[in-house]
Amino acid sequence: MRTPIIAGNWKMNNTIKEALGLIEEIKASKLNKDVEAVVCVPFICLSEAKKALENTEIKLGAQNMHWEESGAFTGEISPKMLKELGVDYVIIGHSERRQYFNETDETVNKKIKSSLNHGLKPIVCVGETLDEREANIEKDVVKKQIEKAFEGIEEKDLDNIVIAYEPIWAIGTGKTASSDDANNMLAFIRETIGNKYEEKKNDIRIQYGGSVKPSNIKELMDKEEIDGALVGGASLVAKDFVDLINF
Repeated sequence: MRTPIIAGNWKMNNTIKEALGLIEEIKASKLNKDVEAVVCVPFICLSEAKKALENTEIKLGAQNMHWEESGAFTGEISPKMLKELGVDYVIIGHSERRQYFNETDETVNKKIKSSLNHGLKPIVCVGETLDEREANIEKDVVKKQIEKAFEGIEEKDLDNIVIAYEPIWAIGTGKTASSDDANNMLAFIRETIGNKYEEKKNDIRIQYGGSVKPSNIKELMDKEEIDGALVGGASLVAKDFVDLINF
């Protein structure tokens, strides 16, 4: 039985003061204990967020990391730094990182390996653009992303990896893949994983992301293959995020 996971990606939002206020609102609400909740906050908020989340079941996530432990990489954050702060999860290969900051399948692979080596759990993002979907090559695109991302990853590591399918055309646009479309793509991702790691095919958790909100979460979560959601805008409103966790 796969534990559902709802992760909020705050992106470049919330000062430390604002972050702590949002966390307190979430903490004050009753949350479904059968769902794993994660907040992925900006780097500057990680330390204070960790303190605020003590004695709760809510996990802490970062939004990115470099694959090296240290070095001349101005402006970057290392896995060693994240681990010392008590971070649990780290988002790897988000479409915005790929689009705006030259993230590639190769750097995604390096970051996955590094995060695992430092005891961090990667949330690995994959997904196609609108042009790719309209050209009917979305499965080819996602398959390549999965195969490249998981090169050299051992089967035992899949217990600590989450995959997030995010169709790029549905992120922040208000457009959402239908629940059937999302479920079909997640089934394809699971099949692709199964081709390499047959025994872990039914164990790895796969999320859907892309304009997920309280009004559509239940329909999505009712689908067999969807194990959770990676949520953007709705995670910035305490009530909405709580409603997603309590779907």
